[in-house]
Amino acid sequence: MSKILQFPKDFLWGAATAAHQIEGNNRNNWTEWEKENAERLSKESGGKYPPENYISGRACDHYNRYEEDFDLAKEMGHNAHRFSIEWSRIEPEEGKFNEKEIEHYRNVIRALRARGIEPFVTLWHWTMPVWFTEKDGFEKRENIKYFIRFCEYVASEFKDEVKFWIILNEPEIYASNSYFKDMWPPQKKSFILYLSVWQNLIESYCAVYKIIKKVQPNAQIGIAKNNIYFESYLNKFVNVWLKKFMDWWWNFYFLNQTKNYQDFIGLNHYFHNRINNFKFGQNENQKISDMGWELYPEAIYCVLKDLKKYNKPIYITENGLADAQDKNRKWFIEESLNNIHKAISENVDVRSYFHWSLMDNFEWDKGFWPRFGLIEVDYKTLERKRRPSSHIYEKIAKSNTIEIK
Repeated sequence: MSKILQFPKDFLWGAATAAHQIEGNNRNNWTEWEKENAERLSKESGGKYPPENYISGRACDHYNRYEEDFDLAKEMGHNAHRFSIEWSRIEPEEGKFNEKEIEHYRNVIRALRARGIEPFVTLWHWTMPVWFTEKDGFEKRENIKYFIRFCEYVASEFKDEVKFWIILNEPEIYASNSYFKDMWPPQKKSFILYLSVWQNLIESYCAVYKIIKKVQPNAQIGIAKNNIYFESYLNKFVNVWLKKFMDWWWNFYFLNQTKNYQDFIGLNHYFHNRINNFKFGQNENQKISDMGWELYPEAIYCVLKDLKKYNKPIYITENGLADAQDKNRKWFIEESLNNIHKAISENVDVRSYFHWSLMDNFEWDKGFWPRFGLIEVDYKTLERKRRPSSHIYEKIAKSNTIEIK
């Protein structure tokens, strides 16, 4: 027997994107890194993917095709959309702001509004102007002022057109992959730099929050924070202790430091991590994505319950999977939403669900092969085609309900 679960009135349904991953033809620290590392990444794939897989190039050409993409979002019943503004477009040279690019993003925002779609604007989704990284980027506290200046400029330009601002996307992922794991630019493996960048991003966040509130007092401002469900297997003492430590450091440290500067918490959620006998990642992996990530929809309920203590509205700003054949996406969306609804029924104030991603895109150091989109993109012709799972999500978004069988 099936059951209909109703979501709260005014719940926001949408999808998320990031400028570098879909716009195409950027010049920033990532495009420079791609050129230097494409051959190496191709070799490391065992030749499975050619070097051009790792060069973002024209990506999905969303920069020129955003109207077409937003038409599809509207068709799918989306009433909100999360996207990022590319800093390197707005300020390609230090202190020189590009009016043409400001007008471009103004048109993007207005295109969303014309379709009845609420824009959620991310100010930093990992990429940076080359000139900023040549000054060592967020490694140096004295460089924070440049990021603040950029954010103030953008907020001033769009204060009458944007209500929701996300200052940073997953600062913990950036700091970890760039300075702790040596995977992403600038590939400086240093625990000291890792901690410095982490702290400077916290300071940047708080400073920008205050600046936007001065420019636009009624703005709703938050972060897109990647939280993981750490599970202490069988509640063994060592597993419990490690879970508490990882929750403190990975899930809560940034939020605790910025709790007075959050109108809402944006949750990005992808991972469950079972801890057993000093070992992490001891998951059952009954279902996995094309990236090898475990698909464990129950985890989103656990991380939402953990965030209840902050007493803030929660917007789910990313949740999704790489699934080129679309074999698990329908199931994953429905099960994730079932678990989100369970958290809502236990008084967790969840107000949105943004699926990652609206369309297939350039997945950072993995390149083009992972397919996260509700919309499939043919990278040769740039044709867009809705995946079957997008029709299920459309039904959910338009009815504001989910049917559980």
